[in-house]
Amino acid sequence: MSATSSSEPSDVSDEAPLAIPLLAPADGVPAIAQTLDGVKQAAALLADGHGPLAVDAERASGFRYSQRAYLLQFRRRGAGTVLLDPIPVSGELGPLADVINPLEWVLHSADQDLPGLAELGLVPATLYDTELAGRLAGFERVGLGPIVERTLGLSLQKGHGAADWSTRPLPETWLNYAALDVEVLLELRDAMAAELESQGKTEWAAQEFAHILTMGPPKPKTDRWRRTSGIHAVKSQRVLAAVRELWHARDEVAQRRDIAPSRVLPDSAIVAAASADPKTEGELRALPVFGGPRQRRSAAVWLSALERARALPTQELPPKTAPFEGPPPANRWARRDPDAAERLAVVRAAMTELSEKVSVPVENLLMPDVLRRLVWDWTPLSPADARVAIDAKLIEGRARTWQRELVVPVLADALTPPQVTGG
Repeated sequence: MSATSSSEPSDVSDEAPLAIPLLAPADGVPAIAQTLDGVKQAAALLADGHGPLAVDAERASGFRYSQRAYLLQFRRRGAGTVLLDPIPVSGELGPLADVINPLEWVLHSADQDLPGLAELGLVPATLYDTELAGRLAGFERVGLGPIVERTLGLSLQKGHGAADWSTRPLPETWLNYAALDVEVLLELRDAMAAELESQGKTEWAAQEFAHILTMGPPKPKTDRWRRTSGIHAVKSQRVLAAVRELWHARDEVAQRRDIAPSRVLPDSAIVAAASADPKTEGELRALPVFGGPRQRRSAAVWLSALERARALPTQELPPKTAPFEGPPPANRWARRDPDAAERLAVVRAAMTELSEKVSVPVENLLMPDVLRRLVWDWTPLSPADARVAIDAKLIEGRARTWQRELVVPVLADALTPPQVTGG
């Protein structure tokens, strides 16, 4: 489906000066379902409702190693709101899944919550992501609070999204916040659907939502230890090896104890210990952080990691820069391949122009990695052949039909030099 002149976002201000504070759920905060009987009652209540199901999940990111859900929130018209603690009933959610899995779920930033819900056997038949809808609509601010304020004129309370939701019992103020997260999701879905329809983007959104359901969990990133804060200051391969060993040791401890790695040992301490290379427990304790009582109990773990790094043969030390598949980082293109750098500049300008024309962020028009690979590997072709080749690359990169219809002509024009003609 192509957007016409109606694709411009409606003339609604990002700021809603008369927003009404939404301080408590209209029906109050429901009791938490946390037994098998509670699960069955929640399932029966939601089964009596009608229409889509608003869904949210609260995790303990920054506190726990896992990304499991510690509280589930549901709301359906005619049924009201359900709060469910999945921890004591994680293996007994079948009655709930039977009711809600065939429904359309409405979530905000669905990719954050779907993996944890899938671990519990909860998977939607269809999906509506209000955050992604906001991006497609051209909204500059797409967090739940700003988008609710812009579309519904309501102001959501803030304060507990980054809390430790593994805490038990959960404070009443947190439960109030959690219930409010689904209080207006269904109304928000309807408002965003109307907005996208007015812009001619309904089919675009449908394709995006279907794509989310087929994506599966993200692939684990390679060499995650290289993301250690402060590692950029490390120049020695031997010290890099020490960072790597300490990072993996910390990860094993964090996973075993289900504690966020930064709470086991901060990145700064890893870099400091790798650089200082202490040989004894006393030398280790003299470093910042390692002198505390918790770290003293783990001293043997960290010293063993450092010893493994010292014992590595030179040929097994990690390279100074991370290996990569495909094109190098864009900031190195000018040095590695000036022609490719020039192509990328032309393509980026063309994509920016298209983005402004249809009011969709560039990254939502096409995944940046797909774009970079296409431009880096490009060889000149005729305009007709260029379109065929680009379309094939986009299909390989799982670009959706609406994206290909918009992007292929733009990329073909940008990548086809004027002097190349013919078939």
